[in-house]
Amino acid sequence: MFEKFSRSWALIKASASVLSKDKELLVFPAVSAVAALLVAASFAAPVYWWVLGHPDAMEGQDLSPLWYVYAFCFYFVQYFVIFFFNTALVGAASIRLEGGDPTVSDGLRIAWSKIGVILGYAAIAATVGMILRAIEQRAGWIGKLITGMIGMAWTVVSFMVVPVLVHRDIGPVDAVKESALLLKKTWGENLIGQGGVGMVFGLMFVLLWLVFGALITLTSGAQSMVLTGSIIATGVICTMLLALTQTALQGIYSAALYRYAVGHVNAPEFSGPLLESAFAQKR
Repeated sequence: MFEKFSRSWALIKASASVLSKDKELLVFPAVSAVAALLVAASFAAPVYWWVLGHPDAMEGQDLSPLWYVYAFCFYFVQYFVIFFFNTALVGAASIRLEGGDPTVSDGLRIAWSKIGVILGYAAIAATVGMILRAIEQRAGWIGKLITGMIGMAWTVVSFMVVPVLVHRDIGPVDAVKESALLLKKTWGENLIGQGGVGMVFGLMFVLLWLVFGALITLTSGAQSMVLTGSIIATGVICTMLLALTQTALQGIYSAALYRYAVGHVNAPEFSGPLLESAFAQKR
C-alpha cells in the first residue's frame, strides 16, 4: 500500500512540474468555472422569477415532469461545459507529455474535434445524475447513502473517460467501458492518486481559511471596512487559485495515468524506474 502511495505521489509531483512549465493549462479550469456559473445563473434565474409569481407551487411533494425535464437540461448543459474544458485541458496536457509545447488554442481545437462525443457523454452523465437525484429524493436517508456510494463508484469508474476520448476515436459508451477496464489495471494508483490530491489540497484549503479567518478576527476591532474587505477579497482569490490548481493537476494526472496504462511514452517528468513499473499488468 505504501509503495502504491509513493508511486501515486510521484505522479502528483510530476503533474505539478508539468503545470509549472505550462501555466496556461490553468486557463481551462478558469474558463470552465466561469462558464459553469453562467449556465447555473441562466437556469436559476427563470426558476427564481417563476417561484416569485407562484409562491405556493413548490410546497407539494410531487413535482411536475416538466421540472425533471428542466433539471435534465441543466445537468446536460453543465456537464457539457465541464467535459468540454476538461477535454481541452487533458488534450493540451497530453501534448506536453508527448514532448510538445501546447497552447490554449491547441486544447480548444482538440475539444472541438470531440464535441459530438462530449455531447453524448454529457447526456450519459446527466442521466446518471438524474437517476441518483430521484433515488435520493424518494428513499430518504437510505437513498442518500445509496446515491453517495453509487456516485463515488461512478466517479472512480469514469475517471479516465476524458483521456480515452482525447486519444481514441470511439463513442461515449465505449469510452466509459474502456475507462472501467483501465480501472482494473490502475485501481490502486487511481484511488490513491485522487485521494492524495484531494487530501493535500483539502489541508491547504483548511489552512488558508484558518489564516484568513484569524486575520479577519484580528482586524475586525480596527473598524476598518476597507482592510477587512481587502482581506476577504484576497482570501477569495487565493481560494479560487487553489481550486484551479487542483483541477489542473487532476487533469494532468489523469492524462499521465492513461498514457502509462496504455504504454505511451511520457515526458521526462514521468520517467524513471519507479514509474515504469507502476502499471504492470495484474495477474
